[in-house]
Amino acid sequence: MSAGIATEHLAAQACEAMAERLDAATLRRSPASIAAVTCRGEVVAVRTHGEPRRDGAPTTPGTVFRIASMSKSFLAATALSLRDEGLLDLYAPIENYVPEAAAARFDGRSARITIDMLLSNRSGLAEDNPWGDEHLGESRESIGALVGEGLTLSAAPATEYQYSNVGQSLVGRAIEAVTGRPVEDVIRERMLDPLGLADTRASAGLYPAGADLAHGFRTFDDGESFAPEPYVGTGALGCIGSLFSTVSDIAAWMEFLGSAFDADAGDGVLSAASRRELQTAHTLIAPALSQFTDRELDGAGYGYGLVVEHDRRFGRIVQHAGGLPGFSSHMRWHPATGIGVVVFGNSDQFGAGGIAGAVLHDVLGRIDAPAAVVRPWPQTVAAARRVDELLRAGRTDAWDEMGPLARNVLRDVPGAVRTRRLLAALDETGEPVADAPSFETRVISATDASALRWTVPCRTGVLVCDVRMMGLHTPVVQSIDVQVAGSTGRKPRDESPRVTDHHRVVLG
Repeated sequence: MSAGIATEHLAAQACEAMAERLDAATLRRSPASIAAVTCRGEVVAVRTHGEPRRDGAPTTPGTVFRIASMSKSFLAATALSLRDEGLLDLYAPIENYVPEAAAARFDGRSARITIDMLLSNRSGLAEDNPWGDEHLGESRESIGALVGEGLTLSAAPATEYQYSNVGQSLVGRAIEAVTGRPVEDVIRERMLDPLGLADTRASAGLYPAGADLAHGFRTFDDGESFAPEPYVGTGALGCIGSLFSTVSDIAAWMEFLGSAFDADAGDGVLSAASRRELQTAHTLIAPALSQFTDRELDGAGYGYGLVVEHDRRFGRIVQHAGGLPGFSSHMRWHPATGIGVVVFGNSDQFGAGGIAGAVLHDVLGRIDAPAAVVRPWPQTVAAARRVDELLRAGRTDAWDEMGPLARNVLRDVPGAVRTRRLLAALDETGEPVADAPSFETRVISATDASALRWTVPCRTGVLVCDVRMMGLHTPVVQSIDVQVAGSTGRKPRDESPRVTDHHRVVLG
């Protein structure tokens, strides 16, 4: 279990959070549903509801649901694996691989669109969710003909976020062009099979007879009645929304992706660098959009086949929703802890995204999860220790000994000024106490590996100290700040709350 979280404690908190969020009013919107909290690829708590086919058989943890646009993450990962092998150029014009796409126009003129733009939803192609749902099963020939007639862009390429299913399906056509294989087979061969995701398949017909597949349903009266909704077919747009899966397979997929941020991340099926690239925002998404209004974010963006949120309390959260007539799905995870949530429902009115977002936020809050895990450079720690030793020894004028210093340090604030400010601070806090706890226990936070914050307890108050390094071959100190702590004893007075306040620091 990551971040020092006990499995039993996490499972208990997860069960309570799901019980609160999956109330009767929520559950009534879908004939069947499943929600699971995961950690490091394992399901630690699961809650099932209803009958997936309305035939008397209950939903089980192994019931297969359609995951719709969650499929885009598998498409993007496959594209990057081909890129890594030199078979696909993300920055080449898409018409190099899909000649029909050369007919795209913006403001009456030809438009240069790349795979990078398509994967990150900034190609200029207009949002097309309703249209895409109905055309998922169209033949490659018919969609190719539509593209060849000329797609009309609603924004200049590379300038705005617009969610385009057709655009991402062109990535599938590019994959087929360089491999000579159906994109569904390439995804299976490059991602699903190597990762052991045997329950994740591109169409219902690929499961054996009698498999526990959820059927789709629609409601237009908030769950008072349901009408069966046949599976939308798998065709030219299938690579962006056709997959079916289980919570255990998605738990493993989230861990495969999220573990790329671990200090010991391996490469394996797809390099850690490429997995991080999937989970890094490439296109800004306005936080005012409806999908974010229930959360406090510092920012949000679309990576490659994934949405990246920067939560004001918990830091990076990666997610993607899926919705098709008859189904609602969502996955989201917190790379710092490896904790994730998967929610499936077999009604497009279920609202899996809102449920998953609330459950993950509740669980992370209940366990006081760190926003990130930071491992400072040895030079950062050494510099901080040196500053701490001199301050606690009463060396208020030894700034040139707190090195190695970049030359800007004593030019930005001369030593005499620094001493005067430090003495003023000590007038408030009193002298440092002689029997202070160890340096390690006084470390508070670090924004990244180049910085460290710690406290110096004094007779009548606390000093908050910060060092920041410049990352040369041999890092040097580029700033030193010593300030009086506010009422919490952990932050300088008047400093606003920051997500970095919740970073967990690992020394050594």
